[in-house]
Amino acid sequence: MKKEFKEALEDSPIIAAIKDDEGLKKCKESDSRVVFILYGDICNIADIVNEVKECGKIAMVHLDLINGLSSKEIAVDFIHKYTKADGIITTKPTLIKRARELSLYTILRLFVIDSMAYENIERQLKSSRPDLIEILPALMPKVVAKICKLSSTPVIAGGLVSEKEDVMELLHAGVISVSSTNPQIWFV
Repeated sequence: MKKEFKEALEDSPIIAAIKDDEGLKKCKESDSRVVFILYGDICNIADIVNEVKECGKIAMVHLDLINGLSSKEIAVDFIHKYTKADGIITTKPTLIKRARELSLYTILRLFVIDSMAYENIERQLKSSRPDLIEILPALMPKVVAKICKLSSTPVIAGGLVSEKEDVMELLHAGVISVSSTNPQIWFV
C-alpha cells in the first residue's frame, strides 16, 4: 500500500462513505481524508470524484455500485481514464488485479455472512493481492479480530456502524479504519 494512502487512513480512522449528493456535501466538512463513493453513474462519476478531490481527499470509487459500468476490467480502465479517482472498491478479485496494473489503490470488499465466506478470505487475498480488505458487516468484533490476525493485508470494517462505541470496538479489534455512511460517525 502506498505511503500516502496508509497515512491518510491512520490519520483519520473513520472513512466517510457517501451514497448520495447530501452525503457528498457533508463529507467535505468531515475530518476524513478518505472518501468511499458508493453511488453515481457513468455520466456523473467524474464530477463526484472531482468534488471529493477538490477538498483534498482521497477518492475511492466502488465500481460495483456505479450505474452503467460492467463487472469487466474495462470498467477499471474507464474510471482510470475518465476520472481522477485514486482507487477502487469492488467485490471482484479480477477488477482488483486490473486496478493494481493501473497503479490505483485497491480495496476488496468481502461480505462475511457465513463460515464458507470466512474460509474463502485467504484464497481471495492470494489471488488478487488488494491494498486493503473491507469486511462487512462490521458489527462482529470477534470475527473481525480473527480476520485481522489471519490477514497480512490491512482491514477496514464497514456496514451497520452507528455509534462511537462501535468504532472504538472495531479499532480495538485491529482494523486500520472504519467506513460508515452515517455522517454522525464522521464527526466523532
